[in-house]
Amino acid sequence: MKLLGWFPFRYIIRKAATSQGFLDPIELLARLRALAQPSEVGEPVELLRAGVVFHARGLINSKVIQHNLDWLWPYWVERQYNPHDISFTPRAFAITHINQTHRNWSAIGLPDLDQYPIVDPRGLLTPKLDGWSLDVWILRSDGSRLLPSRQKDAEQFYNMDPGLAVVTVTGEKGMQLRTVSEVVRRNGYACCEMNINASDSEGGDAWLVVSARPYNPEGISFISRLELLDSASTWRINDDDQIRFDCPVEKHRVASYLDGDVYLGIHDRAEKKEVNCQAGLASAAAMFRLDRERQLKLSIPLEEEYTEPVVKPCWLDERQTACRLVCPESRYQNLYDAALASLILHSPRDVYPGPYTYKRFWFRDAAFIVHALLCSGLEDRARRSIDEFFHRQTPLGYFRSQEGEWDSNGEVLWILNRYKELTGLDIPNSWLRPIEKGGRWIIRKLTNDDEEILHAGLLPAGFSAEHLGPNDYYYWDDFWAASGLRSCSALLEEHNEKLGREFSNAADRLMVSIDRSLSRCYERLGRPAIPASPYRRLDAGAIGSIVAGYPLQLVSSQDERLLDCVEYLLDDCFVDGAFFQDMIHSGMNAYLTLQTAQVLLRANDPRFLELMDSVADLASPTGQWPEAIHPQTRGGCMGDGQHVWATAEWVLMIRSCFVLEEGNRLILGAGIPKRWLHCNKRFSFGPTFTRFGALTVTVDPRQHGRLLVEWEPRWHRQQPEIDIAIPGYQVRERSDRHALLEPLASGTGITS
Repeated sequence: MKLLGWFPFRYIIRKAATSQGFLDPIELLARLRALAQPSEVGEPVELLRAGVVFHARGLINSKVIQHNLDWLWPYWVERQYNPHDISFTPRAFAITHINQTHRNWSAIGLPDLDQYPIVDPRGLLTPKLDGWSLDVWILRSDGSRLLPSRQKDAEQFYNMDPGLAVVTVTGEKGMQLRTVSEVVRRNGYACCEMNINASDSEGGDAWLVVSARPYNPEGISFISRLELLDSASTWRINDDDQIRFDCPVEKHRVASYLDGDVYLGIHDRAEKKEVNCQAGLASAAAMFRLDRERQLKLSIPLEEEYTEPVVKPCWLDERQTACRLVCPESRYQNLYDAALASLILHSPRDVYPGPYTYKRFWFRDAAFIVHALLCSGLEDRARRSIDEFFHRQTPLGYFRSQEGEWDSNGEVLWILNRYKELTGLDIPNSWLRPIEKGGRWIIRKLTNDDEEILHAGLLPAGFSAEHLGPNDYYYWDDFWAASGLRSCSALLEEHNEKLGREFSNAADRLMVSIDRSLSRCYERLGRPAIPASPYRRLDAGAIGSIVAGYPLQLVSSQDERLLDCVEYLLDDCFVDGAFFQDMIHSGMNAYLTLQTAQVLLRANDPRFLELMDSVADLASPTGQWPEAIHPQTRGGCMGDGQHVWATAEWVLMIRSCFVLEEGNRLILGAGIPKRWLHCNKRFSFGPTFTRFGALTVTVDPRQHGRLLVEWEPRWHRQQPEIDIAIPGYQVRERSDRHALLEPLASGTGITS
């Protein structure tokens, strides 16, 4: 971009464009920059690169899909391109065609395996990242057929006993397909397996078909060459990947792009063992005779079998060490178990916010995901992920995952301090210097606090969380920075008292600057709500400002600015009980809704449960949430189809219902739904880490409406003050480990 400032180069670019009738790119860039606050960086190059790759596929989609709608396409295409479907998306002026209505998929895998096969809502299996897929059909000779991607209804769920499998069931006219996709270890090596059970009640001339498809839930993914090897039980795709069937293929059909989809006229095609396609759009069908019922298993190796197998943890081991929820509501129970599995799956070392679109690293997502790991008792996983932070720190102290995002240093310092608090362990000496450098980077980055400007003393304009809007002086960044400086002080003070005071004073100065800026916003807006930045009107970007209350607790639970911000969001930015982010995401956000619910719960506001229930209703059948959810189709419309930050927030929300940390107190049971208490079943949560130690909380309904609340602790030091705050109940008797509660006659307190 600096090259554009060189006068001859600017002239050449402008002349070359305008002479061909194009817009002046120099003028266009200037206009775009005028929409944002002046900043030292534009959009991070990492996001630009990802966007180019994403839309390159979308461009290919636009050249292939709409011209071949007689092909059999994945579920999202079958719906999004159907003019009779609510998912239909007009595409006349869309240069690239992207999945914007059903970005839903569920990952399978093993703990510590850095590979994530995904399964779409109708069972389409994509074994390798960004690769081709496998689909399964039933075809009868009379022309009737069961094609899962064209089925309006299907049953799908996670089977988490003992591993992690996606089960998909579809049916049509007496035909039924049941597929179970999972990753297992065979002889020490990881492989992706699909077990197929096909049935046809008519028992006529029918075929079970496994088809190799040149696409995945994002769109086209090339198959240039496919061959059935001499054994007739193994496919080789693109001279690399293998698909092994547990019995020989009985009929084999192939097609190149010029031939059309192998699905078209499949019974009339000649028997061929291989296909080469210059366009990379080959498809193939392995056919197996179906006489009422047939079982078939196929497997795809995910690791090279000539390498030395490594002993890896199994699902049973990981779940035994994690915090457990036992509750009487099956929906909440299943969502928690699925969320915990997702956290384990996506933390092989680095933590990933998704298995596909977001299989990369951001400090922002990592802070919340690692926090959920810690609170779930998975401290070893959290520590491994934290150890990966330090090589990303620049010599000047910047914790960099994307350039221009000024929240990262605060997030890293905060989670390092939470690690120390929650585990009760001393931090290693090797962390001290990076912590100090990280804190000093924040101090150096702050603007001059003597100037008479709205952002005096705050961080400079940056890209920040990309869904908040163009470059600006985001309070989100400043709240993280203030919390980071306080964390820096807490981490260093016992090693160097002077350093601790220095960072504490810096945090106080920053909070003074924030408060001064917010008071001017109050004057400008006429209400105390916190906007996204000092220069913004209240809009959906204000969602970033509630971080001051959750998770950072920089302000009190009753802070009028925080609560007025939440009221604004609830009134103007919620759709059907969930936060709708107009900017970039253009969808309902599970994780941002839950953050709002956390602020309400902390403020003793019973509306938190309405938001929790809304998020539960938005979950996919496998208990996952895309990053943003289409308000009409309820399918994913932005980001990864399985968003791990969202699953982290669900785990943290459930924890807050049982255990809240507030200053030097623990508050137990403040968010427990009243409906659980009417089930007359014992329920519990734990052991969960807190800054005072780990504990398990159990609630046991007794006769006459009474409750026995027990907590089993492992305190780091002395026991903290403990409040029992189950809505609608008061303490009748208590000891150091339990309390007997009875209903309040007046029914006061949080009710649900």
